[in-house]
Amino acid sequence: MIRFGTCSWKYDSWRGILYSDEVNINYLKEYSSHYSTVEIDQWFWSLYAPDKVVLPNTKTVEVYKRSVPEDFLFTIKVPNSITLTHFYNRDKNEPLIVNPYFLSINIFEEFLETLNPIKENIGCLILQFEYLNKQKMNSFSAFQEKIYEFHSSLPNDIPPIGIEIRNPNYLKEQYFELLQELKIINVFLEGYYMPPAAGVYDQFKNYIQDVSIIRLHGPDRKEIEKIAKDHWNKIYIDREKEINLIADMINDLNNKKVDLFVNVNNHFEGSAPLTIKRIRNALE
Repeated sequence: MIRFGTCSWKYDSWRGILYSDEVNINYLKEYSSHYSTVEIDQWFWSLYAPDKVVLPNTKTVEVYKRSVPEDFLFTIKVPNSITLTHFYNRDKNEPLIVNPYFLSINIFEEFLETLNPIKENIGCLILQFEYLNKQKMNSFSAFQEKIYEFHSSLPNDIPPIGIEIRNPNYLKEQYFELLQELKIINVFLEGYYMPPAAGVYDQFKNYIQDVSIIRLHGPDRKEIEKIAKDHWNKIYIDREKEINLIADMINDLNNKKVDLFVNVNNHFEGSAPLTIKRIRNALE
């Protein structure tokens, strides 16, 4: 099964291409009449200095549950209070401050509790790690050990777990062997200065089984934000070449009977719904 969706859904500028012009609109309800999945990234931003963690509001989660069909699936970014090794620095010259909640099972379980209303609608919980330089993670082996330790402590009967990394040098056999061993879903990222997702897939496709995720984000968030100015209803940067390669990748995964989520961000070309249409045309 291939599910196409976008990264978030709350965009007024999608009126006319996805949404109606009604004044009081339940964006998610209308969205779910077009797509069978969506990525929730709003709960990623959860860590605030000095030690404040903000997790989802259960009432909001209940509203989301009532807004979608029974077979609708969410892919959800795990809060960055769990995936950040250190607090963000505004000044590169400031010393790094360790995040005490990094890969905390207690925080993760609290997070799961808030998601109970949509538990049956979760396709994957994505652990998105930033670029881990030597100061934040001194080696791939150290990262591997952290993942093993975290995974061994996970509660039973949880939704599928996925990992997105932003270290090109981590993309090697040991990484994909780790994911395969622990039955963790690989998230192929197109953007953020990572190598092209289709090329990574070609190199490591034998490790991809059952489920996979492709996230189309684009290389330069700030550049396209300057162009679009919050009007996400046009293709501003034509990425036809990348789309054709992604289409070939999707076809190959489909032939292997891998269930696939394709999550498209506005930042990839300028309008996620229009990009999805272009991918579908390329597949045809």
